[in-house]
Amino acid sequence: MNNLMTFYAKSGFVSDAHRVFDEMNVRTIFSWNTILSAYAKQGRFDKAHRVFEEIPDRDSVSWTTMIVGYNQMGRFENAISMFLEMVGSRVALTQYTITNVLASCAAVEALNIGREVHSFVVKLGLSSCIPVLNSLLNMYVKCGDPVTAKVVFDMMRLKNTSSWNVMISLHMKSSRVDLALAQFEQMEVRDIVSWNSMIAGCNQHGFDLEALEIFSNLLKNSSLRPDKFTLASALSACANLEKLDPGEQIHGYIIRTEFGTSGAVGNALISMYAKSGGVEIARKIVEQSGSSDLDIIAFTSLLDGYVKLGNMNPARKIFDSLRDRDVVAWTAMIVGYVQNGLNNDALKLFRSMVTEGPKPNSHTLAAMLSVSSSLASLYHGKQIHASAIRTWEVLSVSVSNALITMYAKSGSLNNAKQVFNLVRQNRDTVSWTSMIIALAQHGHGEEAIELFEQMLAYGMKPDHITYVGVLSACTHVGLVEQGRRYYNLMQDIHKIEPTLSHYACMIDLFGRAGLLQEAHDFIRSMPIEPDVISWGSLLSSCKVHKNVELAKIAAERLLLIEPDNSGAYSALANLYSACRRWEDAAKIRKSMKDRGVKKDQGFSWLQIQNKVHVFGVEDGLHPQKDAIYNMMEKIWKEIKKMGFIPDTESVLHDLEPEVKEQILRHHSEKLAIAFGLISTPENTALRIMKNLRVCNDCHSAIKFISKLVGREIIVRDSTRFHHFKDGSCSCQDYCGCCSLFGVISPASSGIGGKAFMLLRLAIGKAHAFDKRKTAPLKASENMYSHNATLKAEGALSIAISGEIAGLYKAWKQHGRIPWKRLDGQLSVSLSCGLRYHHISTCRWSRQNQGS
Repeated sequence: MNNLMTFYAKSGFVSDAHRVFDEMNVRTIFSWNTILSAYAKQGRFDKAHRVFEEIPDRDSVSWTTMIVGYNQMGRFENAISMFLEMVGSRVALTQYTITNVLASCAAVEALNIGREVHSFVVKLGLSSCIPVLNSLLNMYVKCGDPVTAKVVFDMMRLKNTSSWNVMISLHMKSSRVDLALAQFEQMEVRDIVSWNSMIAGCNQHGFDLEALEIFSNLLKNSSLRPDKFTLASALSACANLEKLDPGEQIHGYIIRTEFGTSGAVGNALISMYAKSGGVEIARKIVEQSGSSDLDIIAFTSLLDGYVKLGNMNPARKIFDSLRDRDVVAWTAMIVGYVQNGLNNDALKLFRSMVTEGPKPNSHTLAAMLSVSSSLASLYHGKQIHASAIRTWEVLSVSVSNALITMYAKSGSLNNAKQVFNLVRQNRDTVSWTSMIIALAQHGHGEEAIELFEQMLAYGMKPDHITYVGVLSACTHVGLVEQGRRYYNLMQDIHKIEPTLSHYACMIDLFGRAGLLQEAHDFIRSMPIEPDVISWGSLLSSCKVHKNVELAKIAAERLLLIEPDNSGAYSALANLYSACRRWEDAAKIRKSMKDRGVKKDQGFSWLQIQNKVHVFGVEDGLHPQKDAIYNMMEKIWKEIKKMGFIPDTESVLHDLEPEVKEQILRHHSEKLAIAFGLISTPENTALRIMKNLRVCNDCHSAIKFISKLVGREIIVRDSTRFHHFKDGSCSCQDYCGCCSLFGVISPASSGIGGKAFMLLRLAIGKAHAFDKRKTAPLKASENMYSHNATLKAEGALSIAISGEIAGLYKAWKQHGRIPWKRLDGQLSVSLSCGLRYHHISTCRWSRQNQGS
């Protein structure tokens, strides 16, 4: 009857086995254990536990059967509890009991219980039993106790292949590939697990060439045949190296041996081809085997391949064909759209995910916040922020970092600061870097540098992107010496080799400060070939400081790298025009036309009520164009009454002044502001985006407009943010693209705010005139002192040449601008924070002394 019951049980007919068991008049412990084992092996623990409780005299086999069943079904805590009950019942432990409970301890990393089991091994005299010692080794390795594992291994008199394999696994887990390789070389007998451990371990730790070399040795020097794990690891190494040749050879081996391309091997093949430039071959494998077996790694690799090709349609077809699209697949598809610049498609897919897909995770939300950053869409960014709060994903560092960047790029610096302050305990290098870059882009250079010093004080290690942010902060506020110090600190202390981004920052730093020759020398001393950005930065600085000869050199070198770069042609032509070299400017524009190079058109846009409105120069396509132009006419008249003088020199064409002024009045950012004023409630901030840099005239005009309408106007151009408020700009007029052109109202002027002193700093002759009377203004010699009374009414315009960064700030902080005449020149010394600017470049005519 026992044999008949065993036959049914081992054949899977447990019900028949139980019927035989019920018919037995006499049952031995073997009978009970047989039916118990049948239920335990099938995972039917309710029945197994009932049988176990009914056994009159349980022996070690009864207890071990339950432990083995729990262990095999993944119920490791139950297996350990059953073992502890077994010990409490004083039932004899067997080798089989010990190995299974050690496997359960390893699975849940129950190190303390594993050590207790180790004591039973010693007491029971099982210290020479190889299976038990291998189980002990495995337990210590998986529980993170490599020291004891090595002690156990060294004490083993006899070691089998499994013993060596466990130690190889230990070394790989500790990232000691060298020790694993040494143990592998000592092995006399290796099984396929040994080879797989080495190949997979090398692949996972970045030693992909070594992984392929070991795989080659397996094929040449061993009679063993690679299994699916071997081939998958070898193909993964090829994918990481992006080497198509060895990958194709492995594919050929798979075909010759008729191994098949399903499961892990097929997915590894798809990843290899997708990463190595064979996207179409990968697609054919998917079509042949179907997408049902496609895992997320293969799908993301394939997606990445299509992203590099700029072709997202095939990737979307594969995504739509996936049966089980988990959150990783959805996120990968969204990230693919983001990386390819298809932000609207990313938004649509995210909406579909919210309605019909899985719950977005932190990576999904971070990707969508990146979309909001790219679009500078504060509306969408706030919605995603709210979603992150509801799902508690806002606590994720990646989401918090993405929120900082989103708010900063959307012009809301205060919100970015709030998020940064909320993640005080969980800040990583990216958090600090994001905030430093945000402050730099918004014109808060000193604050960005203070934050960087705090970062260092907290012991955080900056990376190369952090230093790009710091050097950029120095650039935006003209801190040349501090920029030099941080550039040296980066290399000497933090051992970060400069990249092209760092070189470009230093060139920009010198160029904006007027140190053009030093910028050129820096480029020539670079150990790597300067790129378009390096030469473009120098060219831009030459344009600001009107250095024609150096500008020609920069433009020529830039065009050698990128012959169709419209910016180089435009900058050089504009520089010639600014210097009134109209013929040279015309030649450049003709050359540009002959080569078919088109100038980038300037656009400005703003978002109102979830709709984006785009404007170009002299834009006549907007449905509210009449209202917009009427508003702009009204604004133009009002700011001119306040003392605004249109910078007609910004129009670099030989035209009549009236025509130039009309062109200036209808620049895209001015039209966007006019539309914003008629479309939004009073006292709300306007957020304008522009694809090019803000011109001198617009920068000046927007300062006047901000004072006129009493609103903050935030303009994001191609390089930074400008926060215009109460007649001033956050860039402190040190932007490298516009003259210092601001409204200054001395607090003690005694004129009730009716007259403003306009300081316009640009290249030209020094002159002072009353705009209305066209006669020289007479002012007291001490008009710049703290207690001065401005005796003249009207606008005072002083034109001097040089780097005058932070003049407005100096006036506000110190109440005076000390100056005197030296050797027929005007010498101005400005003390602003940590910077000193000494300018003595403009001839001062003797007849204007005292004016």
